[in-house]
Amino acid sequence: RRVAWQTHLMANRTDPTAISVHGSNPQNLVEKIVRMRIHANNYWKEHCFGLTAETLVDKAMELGEFGGTYGGNKKPTKFLCLILKMLQIQPEKEIIAEFIKNEDHKYVRVIGAFYLRLVGRPVDVYQYLEPLYNDYRKLRQKTDNGIQIVHMDQYIDELLTGEHSCDIALPRLPKRAVLEQSGVLEPRISALDDDDVDEEEEVDEKKSLTVQDSKDDKEKERERRRRRERDREKDKSREKDRERVREKDKERDNKERSKDREPDRDRRERDREKDRHSSSSSRRDKDRDRDRDRERDRERDRDRDRNKDRKGDVDRSRTKERDRGGRDRDRERDKKSDGDRSRKRDRDSKDSGGGGGASESLSIEETNKLRAAAGLKPLKV
Repeated sequence: RRVAWQTHLMANRTDPTAISVHGSNPQNLVEKIVRMRIHANNYWKEHCFGLTAETLVDKAMELGEFGGTYGGNKKPTKFLCLILKMLQIQPEKEIIAEFIKNEDHKYVRVIGAFYLRLVGRPVDVYQYLEPLYNDYRKLRQKTDNGIQIVHMDQYIDELLTGEHSCDIALPRLPKRAVLEQSGVLEPRISALDDDDVDEEEEVDEKKSLTVQDSKDDKEKERERRRRRERDREKDKSREKDRERVREKDKERDNKERSKDREPDRDRRERDREKDRHSSSSSRRDKDRDRDRDRERDRERDRDRDRNKDRKGDVDRSRTKERDRGGRDRDRERDKKSDGDRSRKRDRDSKDSGGGGGASESLSIEETNKLRAAAGLKPLKV
């Protein structure tokens, strides 16, 4: 156990030949909690043990992402483990410069830029990192929220202007303007400024050429003006001839149009007259048709009225005949009833002999009552 513990301590110690950075141990740039998590990580134990500046390049080339800690347990990334190993072994400045200049492997460039930002001088930081603004390649940054896409120039700007990166506090970096005023750092010339300088040089060259060729140009311009004046005079004469031809053509066209318009006018007048006659005849025909339709409707109404009158007469005659038949029947009934009564009277008179006056009077009254109950007229005495 003691041997294992000693080997563990030896593996996590800083190289005794390493120089202090910012007045302290280089590993102290990483917080103690993060260092403890890195020392407990399997990647640190298996792959970072015994690494040197030469073998560390191979591990950097295998990286596919960069970042600090991630997840709920705040696991350190392989990138962060290699950064701590570089702080431990402290490679030379020339090796770090080669890391930054490497264009084939972008994460080798990132690990070199981040290490130089931690331990380098401000002048070296600006001189080596500012050219990386022209690198626009995409990078995969591992965070608590997953993988995020970041561009190289964006991350370099974060290193030069930010205070934290990959869960590590960056050392204070003076502003560029302060270093320029003190004369330690030269003014930065961007790619856009280079383009402007090239344009200014081209303009100066053109000016020099124009000064030399100014005399020749003046003579050429005089000749051109003379030629232009001659061409203008020729064009004016041509235009006059063209205008004359155009006027003659217009006169001819007007004459032809006037000739063509006269028969067209006659035709139009004839067509208008025909249309008028046709319209008047059509109106007359329409009026005739209307009158005929009206007469037909009137005749139909008359026939309907006549049929109605005939039906009414027939119905009246039938009702009269019915009334007459009813009256005749009533008369026949009365006659029959009177005959029957008279027969009865004769029988009664025969049976009674001489005293039949009171019985006749009684029988007549009774018959009148019966007739009144039946709705008949009374008998006359």
